Amino acid sequence: MAVRTIGVAVNGVTGRMGYRQHLVRSLLPLRDEGVRLQDGTVLKVEPVLVGRNADKLKEIAERHDLARWTTDLDAALADPSVEIYFDSQVTSKHVESITKAIDAGKHIYTEKPVSETVEEALQLARLADAKGVKHGVVADKLYLPGIRKLKRLIDGGFFGRILSVRGEFGYWVFEGDWQPAQRPSWNYRAEDGGGIVSDMFCHWSYLLHDLFGRVEAVTARAVTHIPTRWDEQGTEYAATADDAAYGIFEIENGVIAQINSSWCVRVRRDELVEFQVDGTEGSAVAGLRECFVQSRAVTPKPVWNPDLPVTHPFREQWQPVPDNEDFDNGFKVQWAEFLRHVYQGTPFPHDFRAGARGVALAAAGLQSSSEGRRVEIEDV
Repeated sequence: MAVRTIGVAVNGVTGRMGYRQHLVRSLLPLRDEGVRLQDGTVLKVEPVLVGRNADKLKEIAERHDLARWTTDLDAALADPSVEIYFDSQVTSKHVESITKAIDAGKHIYTEKPVSETVEEALQLARLADAKGVKHGVVADKLYLPGIRKLKRLIDGGFFGRILSVRGEFGYWVFEGDWQPAQRPSWNYRAEDGGGIVSDMFCHWSYLLHDLFGRVEAVTARAVTHIPTRWDEQGTEYAATADDAAYGIFEIENGVIAQINSSWCVRVRRDELVEFQVDGTEGSAVAGLRECFVQSRAVTPKPVWNPDLPVTHPFREQWQPVPDNEDFDNGFKVQWAEFLRHVYQGTPFPHDFRAGARGVALAAAGLQSSSEGRRVEIEDV
């Protein structure tokens, strides 16, 4: 059995997503387990930590027995043992760093949004293609166990003709004064690339596109419910970015999706994100891990009567979809798919052009909100 070790430069590893999901839950397990390719080769990754804070990088490297870290991105990209560059910095830093990585001939994998504008994302795709390097964008929601069960139902024809999708995402993010916020302060500053539309509409783009079809138009309202927050140092600042968005997405084949995204909502549902899909032959509710269904044949027949208490045990009338397989961490699964794409040529649909589609949906959502109208979306 041949074993091949490749270096992966991980830029932004001191951030929440870069550290928790990509380093700890994805790359470190893949360093130990490896990814088996079709020819029998086992591909193992060796993370090279990149960032601006030397003390934090050194501490993370020592904690996880990693030998290599640097504050010099150019030096990391000049290292011939580094074959893949991963970017989880703030969005405003992506284009410059990814362009450097492309020029250095590295394959690129990045957190979304890939850039702040559609043209920048498409330009990165053109540069990468011209250089002959592979490129990918994180699409983690598709790899959630609940969504994978939902995809199984769609592929199996469970719904008949799909009519509509209703999504609820979010939770209360503390303002940072009397309890620390669960998210970084830049998320709430537009000047730093923050905002729930730019963040979550990129997710809804690939999720809706891959499950139901291309989004053709959007009507959205983005708001800043909480205008003042406190940063990591306890300093008060003005929240200039939207912290909630309410969208209607028109999908090809007539499917209508409504998704509420909010960091200002208290949760009274089973999971932090849930999607209900209704079709002529059945419905499903999918969350992070679970998925429940109700078929046409067993749908109850409630009658509206506000003078009597509800007699239907509605939640009990849904059946759970079984796992039928072991679900690994979604970020890790997509990392393995990207590595197989790079080293054995298997398809990987979540490239920079797919990332550009997400940026386009976010831009259309913000335009719809500011102009108070429905915005049609051109395919990119």
